[in-house]
Amino acid sequence: MGTHTDAHIVWDWNGTLFHDVDAVIGATNAAFAELGLAPITLERYRELYCVPVPRFYERLMGRLPSQAEWEVMDAVFHRHYTEHRVRCGLADGVEDLLTGWVAAGRSQSILSMYGHEELVPLVEDFGISSHFIRVDGRTGPSGGSKAEHMVRHLDALRGAVDPRRTVVIGDAADDALAALHVGAHAVLWTGGSHGRAGLEAVGVPVVDSLSDAVAEAERLAVSG
Repeated sequence: MGTHTDAHIVWDWNGTLFHDVDAVIGATNAAFAELGLAPITLERYRELYCVPVPRFYERLMGRLPSQAEWEVMDAVFHRHYTEHRVRCGLADGVEDLLTGWVAAGRSQSILSMYGHEELVPLVEDFGISSHFIRVDGRTGPSGGSKAEHMVRHLDALRGAVDPRRTVVIGDAADDALAALHVGAHAVLWTGGSHGRAGLEAVGVPVVDSLSDAVAEAERLAVSG
């Protein structure tokens, strides 16, 4: 691969770099149990998941949860997720992909909807912080869209990153919508929260491995 110093990847964390699907399903089912909902399978989760997250619950319940129900489910989800995530690790091959991208003279960052105060030490614990020029997690309430967080993320990188040479890699349709919102490219992969059909509906490249995602990101970033 050639060197293109202005090519940049914004990585999603949960379901992309961090392979936490099992923890997410376990925590989701714990939240469902609070309202007497039946457990959900990974396949069904990928078929129905969307943001804002209350809309996901609406698809399952047939109605939007009340504010009180949402607050209970959200609290239960995060409590159980925190318990289950300790058994999760990075997706296969992540360290090599991150190292290779930086070695080629390119930059990368993380933008996650996982809480910022929890995200930063978790990334540090995996020993990969040095690969990123910025790591941002969610600030404020959970459950919303990533678009405005992406605006702030790229604003903080202004001068170092060109949105036209930036590619967002994630596992959810919302990652692509956030990228398009700021004029960046997106590549989605099928190993996280969405099934292929839902991802393809967004109209951006969809791949089955993170190595293919990085290769596609290089093509998109170089073409501008």
